[in-house]
Amino acid sequence: MQEESVKTAEEIFKEFREHSVTEFFKKNSQMLGYAGKVRSLTTVVHEYVTNSLDACEEAGILPEISVEIKQVGEEKFRITVADNGPGVPKSHIGKVLGSVLKGTKFHRNMQQRGQQGLGGSGCTLYAQITTGKPVHAESNTGKEAYACDVSIDIKENKPIVTNLVALPVEGHTGLKVTGEFGEMKYERSEHGALEYIRRTAIANPHAHLVLIEPDGNTVDFPRSTNTMPKRPKPIKPHPLGLNVADLVDYAKASTARKVSSFLLESFSRVTYDKISELKNIAGIDFDKRPQDLTWEEAEKLISAFKKVKWLAPEMDALSTIGASQIETAMKNILNPEFVSVVERKPKVFRGGIPFVVEAGIAYGGNAGTKTSQGVSGNIMRFANKVPLLFDSGSCAITEAVNEIDWKRYGIKDFDQEPISVFVNVSSVYVPYSGVGKQAIAQEEEIIDEIKLAVMEAARKLQVHLSNKRNRNLQESRYKTIMRYVDQLSSDLADITKMSKEEIRKSLVKLIESKYSQLFKDTLASSEKEGQQAEEASNGEVS
Repeated sequence: MQEESVKTAEEIFKEFREHSVTEFFKKNSQMLGYAGKVRSLTTVVHEYVTNSLDACEEAGILPEISVEIKQVGEEKFRITVADNGPGVPKSHIGKVLGSVLKGTKFHRNMQQRGQQGLGGSGCTLYAQITTGKPVHAESNTGKEAYACDVSIDIKENKPIVTNLVALPVEGHTGLKVTGEFGEMKYERSEHGALEYIRRTAIANPHAHLVLIEPDGNTVDFPRSTNTMPKRPKPIKPHPLGLNVADLVDYAKASTARKVSSFLLESFSRVTYDKISELKNIAGIDFDKRPQDLTWEEAEKLISAFKKVKWLAPEMDALSTIGASQIETAMKNILNPEFVSVVERKPKVFRGGIPFVVEAGIAYGGNAGTKTSQGVSGNIMRFANKVPLLFDSGSCAITEAVNEIDWKRYGIKDFDQEPISVFVNVSSVYVPYSGVGKQAIAQEEEIIDEIKLAVMEAARKLQVHLSNKRNRNLQESRYKTIMRYVDQLSSDLADITKMSKEEIRKSLVKLIESKYSQLFKDTLASSEKEGQQAEEASNGEVS
């Protein structure tokens, strides 16, 4: 047997190559959510719709978004998403749709749906590697209107804009993107595009969404409210949300002359009094240039941050859906017999990153998931108002809801009840467990806060179900007794020689009086239980 010759380092490193980030994602498209035919289609819809929602809200426009899906070949679909947002300037369309990791969001410390600069460009990349075709864009900013094709130079991670033509500047502003994608499948399942749009409508009641399915069927989700959500504002990072590498990076980019002024200018809740405290604890030179801060000194500062008592992070960067809006949307779309919605107070995780949990429970009506055996409870997961349809097993929301003892709240078997649990986590930085952004990492503080929110809503459901069972029991007893009124009236008439009809009227009056009082007592008891549940919730919140 001939031995293989030993290679030198020079021979091995002849194969050394530098690859662009676009090349990496081309070979690892599953990291962007393109894994499985149904998921790939839903991912494209998700990326375009979230971009449209963010654009409309930042411009202060009530969103009008249409999604059209057409099958153009075996496992090939043409997907068009159009909005009434501000549009994209001609000079930026290539960067928006044809350059990975570039965008308007990642560098701003505020809550937004998309942040990584992967969404629109990821769709362009996926169209390119599955059909070889660019995406087509039409934009109207109110000052200019045009159409063009966009593709990506994969080696250089640069956009290629072709077939650029001017269009009349008329009608409303907005962006329309059309792409042809392969290796996809459309189905009406809990992971499909229809379910994604339905849940988006619940979490974004101010948006009007329309889906045209491949068979031509149009599904319309009218907006439930004309109230725009509060617009988040960029905030400075909180000292407790930093690690050593963050602090060093901020310091090197700072134009401040001293470490003390750098801390005052760059981070929230830092005051002159806090600087004095930090000086005593950290033991470093606060008059030196921040660019000269060493790793060891940054470690001492981070350690000192943890020993100082800070005000909670600013919450201007967060924008929740709102309890009343969630309730309205769930009633409109799920038509349940009961809805309970809770919005918790802002909390922090990892010491300094703010987040808010909103939770709702819908019971009866169209709540839950229809199955061949009947109906099953479901968990509707959201992060920054965006539905999370995949990777549920590794998500903090799933973990929290599954840890709850539902029998305590009148739900004998969650998997066999018409119940939908809605949870939305809003944060400047949602700790997703993967690049596909479909599951929230199981941070202890987040799981605990989700559980408290869901249990608070569940207590109100418990009162409703208890009241419902008591009323059903009383009504059953009432109907049972009323069945014997005629026979009893006849027998008493024979014995007393009184009028049967008079006896019957007296018996009916007596029974109705008795059960009317029982119904009132049941209702009063239910209201008392509800008040106690509310007080318990308020105590837990505080």
